[in-house]
Amino acid sequence: MTLSPITPGSPLRTQVSGLPLRIARSTLSRQGSATSTPEFHRWFAARLARARATVVTGVDFADLVGWGFDRDTGNLVHDSGKFFCVQGLAVTTDHGPVASWSQPIINQPETGVLGILVKEFDGVLHCLMQAKVEPGNAGVLQLSPTVQATRSNYTAVHRGRAVPYLDLFLSARPESVLADVLQSEQGSWFYRKRNRNIVVEATGDVEVRDGFRWLTLGQLHELLAFDNLVNMNSRTVLSCLPFSGPDLLEALGCDGEGFRAALVRSIGSAWGAVHTNGEILSWLTDLRSRREVEATPIPLREVRGWTRGADRIAHETGAFFDIRAVAVAGGDREIDTWSQPIIAPHGLGVVAFLAARFTGVLHLLVNARVEPGYLDFVELAPTVQCTPESYEHLPARARPPFLDQVLDAAPDRIRFDTLLSEEGGRFYRAVNRYVIVEVDPSEVSEDVGPSRYRWMTADQVVGLLRHSHYVNVQARSLIACLHSLVGGSAADPVATRDGVR
Repeated sequence: MTLSPITPGSPLRTQVSGLPLRIARSTLSRQGSATSTPEFHRWFAARLARARATVVTGVDFADLVGWGFDRDTGNLVHDSGKFFCVQGLAVTTDHGPVASWSQPIINQPETGVLGILVKEFDGVLHCLMQAKVEPGNAGVLQLSPTVQATRSNYTAVHRGRAVPYLDLFLSARPESVLADVLQSEQGSWFYRKRNRNIVVEATGDVEVRDGFRWLTLGQLHELLAFDNLVNMNSRTVLSCLPFSGPDLLEALGCDGEGFRAALVRSIGSAWGAVHTNGEILSWLTDLRSRREVEATPIPLREVRGWTRGADRIAHETGAFFDIRAVAVAGGDREIDTWSQPIIAPHGLGVVAFLAARFTGVLHLLVNARVEPGYLDFVELAPTVQCTPESYEHLPARARPPFLDQVLDAAPDRIRFDTLLSEEGGRFYRAVNRYVIVEVDPSEVSEDVGPSRYRWMTADQVVGLLRHSHYVNVQARSLIACLHSLVGGSAADPVATRDGVR
């Protein structure tokens, strides 16, 4: 196959000069100057022992403090009118096997800040990361960005303590900003939710507060192979770094015909792609212009097929997810105790990219996915994104394409395989198996269904990450996982929950 050339300097890629090479150096650095990897693990283990004092308890809705069901709408709201609410959403669509439904959904119109502060130590970029407790985290404590806060948090609606380092992001000088973009969150559980993903470089002294450590990108990439350690917000911000460019092959010291060489060519922009950037944009714009989904906010009391009990709102089949209530004591947060509603999904999810080499360049099979909570209804997603057990309650034709190829993949085809949690502030133990499976391109066709799949290089996906509402949060997590495979010492590193093999 002849690959279409990618024009350097296209509007899909804007970069701070030299930044991709600095990112590459940090990616190759698996031992940080500020914190050694053994030191990090000792520190994190101590923080985890401390975090285990946090108690998260399921409670009845009547026991929520500061929350209640609105008398008129039935929506679950905070007394202040801030934070978020749980309301209803009515959906009609001519895409997919289910033509209409209604469901509870979180409406959080505030734009939060997800920020990573970076600084050079001995010429290598390090990221200031936080060990943070969230009530829904699998394992309670996970590694989060420097700042992870909603507007209600940092304006102290809860009368809590100030958010550390926040001013470094809200008042950052333009020349210090390495990435800055509004990105969506889960479109099946959030209604038009967006967060500001921002990376800011510090040049002066930065006090390292309790609960924070400096780590290189290489160290963070190694940690992605551990189950439920690097949280979703860290992954999405890391994915927004402009880790792509024409000079990376030489900088990363990679040649030959193996997986890693194909991946580095995919990150570079000089090797071509199956589809041009213009073709990808036109395809996605065409799908969006069809407006195959209508999503209308409705009062929670008008949602059909869901029942409200004392301690949960659940689907009548027992599938999908529940709305529950939790009370939290401890946690080393801005406030010491609180209670809140939370989404509790059912079952282990699967989030996977199929990857294939075209003339030595790795491509990802990207799905143009429809979700009712997206602002533009369609965003680029992994090849597979689902909870398999949910399909027991849907028509057989609803089973996602390529799911069985992921579940039945031979071990020697799996390039990444780790259990990772979704955002623990709104979702209770929402865990997905994140997988990258390499296939032969002759085994997989992108012409499945109504033209919903396209082969794209990593460079093309990262280019679109400079812009809002193109790449969904699950795909962003997988891009961070894919980047973690660049810096391994082995010829073809494979990250699994057992470590890098």
